Amino acid sequence: MKYILSLLFLSSCISIQAQTNWDVAKIPETLTKDAVMIIRNEEQFLDIKSPSAAKYEYKITATILSKAADDFAEMQEVYDKFSNIYNIKATLYDASGKKIKEYKSADIKDQSLISGFSIFEDNRLKNIKFVSNSYPYTIEYSFSQDFKGLLYFPQWRDLKDFGVSVEKSSYTIQKSKDYQMKYIASTGLKVDSSTTADKVIYKWQSTAVPALSREPLATGIDNVSAWVKASPNLFEYDGSSGNFNTWKNFGQWIYTLNEGGNNLPEAFRAKIQALTKDAKSAKEKMHILYQYLQQNTRYVSVQLGIGGFKPILAEKVAMVNYGDCKALSNFMKAMLNEVGIASNLVMIGNGKPSLHTQYSSIGQANHMILAVPSATDTTFLECTSQYYPMGFIGYGNANRKVLLVTESGGKLVNTPIYTAKNNYQTRKTSITFNNEQDIDVLMNTTYGNAQFEDNLSTMLLQPNDQKKKVLESSEIPIATFGSYKCEQVDKNKPEITEEIAFKAQQLLSKGGDKLFLVLNQVNRKESAPIKVENRKTFFSVPYAYDDEDEITFKLPKGYQVDFIPKDIVIESEFGNYTAKFNVQDDQIVYRRTQTMNGKTYPPEKYNTYVDFYKKIVQADKQKAVITKSM
Repeated sequence: MKYILSLLFLSSCISIQAQTNWDVAKIPETLTKDAVMIIRNEEQFLDIKSPSAAKYEYKITATILSKAADDFAEMQEVYDKFSNIYNIKATLYDASGKKIKEYKSADIKDQSLISGFSIFEDNRLKNIKFVSNSYPYTIEYSFSQDFKGLLYFPQWRDLKDFGVSVEKSSYTIQKSKDYQMKYIASTGLKVDSSTTADKVIYKWQSTAVPALSREPLATGIDNVSAWVKASPNLFEYDGSSGNFNTWKNFGQWIYTLNEGGNNLPEAFRAKIQALTKDAKSAKEKMHILYQYLQQNTRYVSVQLGIGGFKPILAEKVAMVNYGDCKALSNFMKAMLNEVGIASNLVMIGNGKPSLHTQYSSIGQANHMILAVPSATDTTFLECTSQYYPMGFIGYGNANRKVLLVTESGGKLVNTPIYTAKNNYQTRKTSITFNNEQDIDVLMNTTYGNAQFEDNLSTMLLQPNDQKKKVLESSEIPIATFGSYKCEQVDKNKPEITEEIAFKAQQLLSKGGDKLFLVLNQVNRKESAPIKVENRKTFFSVPYAYDDEDEITFKLPKGYQVDFIPKDIVIESEFGNYTAKFNVQDDQIVYRRTQTMNGKTYPPEKYNTYVDFYKKIVQADKQKAVITKSM
């Protein structure tokens, strides 16, 4: 009996110890500061069995400090027919580390990962949503995953986001001595490597990493987090094999996947010839075929095994009139080939950094476009958009290194750069005061390139939705809505024109016998980003741009201008700003320009940027003083 009681007591102590491991009170204050979530422990282990097989084991314990981190309290793991997830364990703990709930199989949702733009996809999702009525709480889950085919490896970083601290996180890769792979890691991160008789083990780890408060205009957290990106060289996947050791070999694999995929049905070939028979140049032929592509096909994502990387046959696209980025780019390539124009498929990271010149891997590219070289330049075609003019590829594809797929393999090339002058907004506004309460406003705006792209969704709205958007977003308060027109007048240019007419509410403010008029009524910067001391992350505006505004105020009879501000010029490495003020008879003419650079700047320059922006905010508040004759 004493022996049994001793065992029970020991078991109880072990149980209590296990349950208190995640006591929130034990977390150092350095890790709770600025944090909404703390990763208590994270372990990633990848055991590579062969070029076509691996086992991955993952475990994480994280403390959710407040409601702001509830979105992190979820397991979402993706698998497909080439992998399976099993041995899932999940537990919820309270603030003291006491176990509240152990999740069962019935709690795990297994659902198709069909996205809103994809109808062909074999990815599935294992999902658990952790829910607690009190804070803080701790979640823990683990699983195993077997891979049958290896195109890429799980990646690792210690900091998952702003507001997340790390107590301990590690990544281990085990492989045979003769297996070929590569990796790159963040600056200063050390690898602990060891070798046994037939295995090589790499391990990276990070401990006691404080949370980082969200910083305005941040371009990411790569420069402040520890990370590892690893990739196979030789691989086997869905009956295909290749080598990712260089971009040249990567491109060769993509080219091989597409061999025989450019054939078109005979009837369709005749149609292409008929469409282009009167074209006077290769460029005109390309324009005709690009228009045909836009008017007759639509984008549908395809994520089925090797189909996630191999284009659908051009002859099938000709019959069904849809495809993903690969299929539509390949279809355009096939049509061009039919009329004697050579072109190349291009692998690109849309909205992602340039391809790393010294590290080739499949995860860096997420999109495909087409390149059409000529004697003088190269035209890049975005084949998934029904509205982009020929040659415009969007700022998410611009100014980056991409992979040109050729018969001899892949070649790194650069996409076009869209400068501030390309990404323009030009606006002329007429504001006519019939009297102080009766004000007519007419605005004509032209948006180019990146700003065309930003306003494209507005152009595609139904008229009632356009009106609603104008009423909600107008900087000048609208008393009575007049008319609105938004259109792409020239389909060959990435340019939208917009015209708005309405009656405005009161624009003049009174002070004694004076009236005050804010001169920038339509593109005013109301506030600057806050300063951040000891900033950590790099920063940038979304893209370089150039805004030009001209506002003409026509005053009613009997009113005169007593004061007009002096012209303003603000210059910096981040951009330039001018404001010019002029009085002509009964009119005030205000002209404003703001040009911003699209460069990425180091953290130490951020507060200087804020000072520059504050000057713009002040300049945009300039007022004219007006009096009414007695």
